[in-house]
Amino acid sequence: MAFEINTLFLLTIDVEAILGLLLLLVWVQNTRVTAVAWWATAHLMTAASVMLYGLYGSVPDLISVDLSSVILFSAFGVTWNGARVFNLRRALPGSLIAGAVLWMFATQSPGFEVGSELRGQLSAMIIATYTWLTAYEFWRGRDEPLVSRWPAIALFVTHGAMFLLRTPINALLHDRDTDHLLASAWVSVLSLEAFLMTIATAFILLAMSKERTELRHKIAAMIDPLTGLLNRRAFLQDAEALLRRQLERDRPIGVLLIDLDHFKSINDRFGHTIGDQVLQIFAMTAQANLRQDDLLGRLGGEEFTVVLADASIDNAYLVADRLRNAFALAAAVVDGQPLHATASIGVSVIIDPAQDLSRLITLADQALYLAKARGRNRVEVAPLGLDPDEPVPAYPALVALPEQHAA
Repeated sequence: MAFEINTLFLLTIDVEAILGLLLLLVWVQNTRVTAVAWWATAHLMTAASVMLYGLYGSVPDLISVDLSSVILFSAFGVTWNGARVFNLRRALPGSLIAGAVLWMFATQSPGFEVGSELRGQLSAMIIATYTWLTAYEFWRGRDEPLVSRWPAIALFVTHGAMFLLRTPINALLHDRDTDHLLASAWVSVLSLEAFLMTIATAFILLAMSKERTELRHKIAAMIDPLTGLLNRRAFLQDAEALLRRQLERDRPIGVLLIDLDHFKSINDRFGHTIGDQVLQIFAMTAQANLRQDDLLGRLGGEEFTVVLADASIDNAYLVADRLRNAFALAAAVVDGQPLHATASIGVSVIIDPAQDLSRLITLADQALYLAKARGRNRVEVAPLGLDPDEPVPAYPALVALPEQHAA
């Protein structure tokens, strides 16, 4: 049974407005995902567009049809930009007027009369382009663990296809059915499907924003807010997993334990703002001097740690020494203040599956103690081959690399 067109208009206006207000309310109260505000605006614009189109015959065509189309195109453009923002990409405000400009330009050409088939095809093409761009934007972030991402992609692809098919199906049925009853029924069915798909899309977008917020909270619980590095808990978890993988493949693993020298003095003399910048400089320097497979974390205060995947003792020493020199150079002047910021580093490397991460950290910690005892701003390496059941040697028994490697 075909729906009365006025009933469909009113139903669409009501639902789109309610969905827009609901998304705005959720955005204000429960989430900081800016994309939700974009999507809410898109639904409110769709409601305004349908309302204007429903006024056709009571107001001039330029207002009721052309302006309605412009608002509708912009609404789908807003949805696409919301997807870009959701993927932490830059919005493209200029793209919102692209469809409107194309529409206005085309309607000035001969053959574009109100309600013509050509006009409907152009409108459907513009909307389909925006919906498929939205689907593509969600597909770009497919590696992100969001359950609702894939249903959203499918919905936007289908939505665009429905807009493209509506005009040719409508024309075909009008040609074959003289009383237009069947054509009217099909158009109503297609409109109703698009209408229901809009509702489903809104709730999927809402679910995506909720999942993104939960994901951000989960990540925030693992990240040190000052440096952006893994915090102690997250670092130890990831380091344990890396240690198991490396030892299963009979590959050595190294640990660097790093302490920034005289950091308390820097804080006392120059203030915590400079101290925080020193910590951030070390984090950035370490990230620039480590491989992608290595782990870097902040244990707390001025203490950092690194797990080197597949590192011999010589390689671990060279990485530590390069990191020490790079930090001293990067932190020579901070915020216009000349500093003498240096780092002491303890290194331990092990290939024995019987050893565990805590043993590696203990050895690296004692090597770090020795580096400080020998004057700081240097790298010391713990001895290899210790039996896990034997007590760790006293600090003087720890050995460094030969003098030619000394810092």
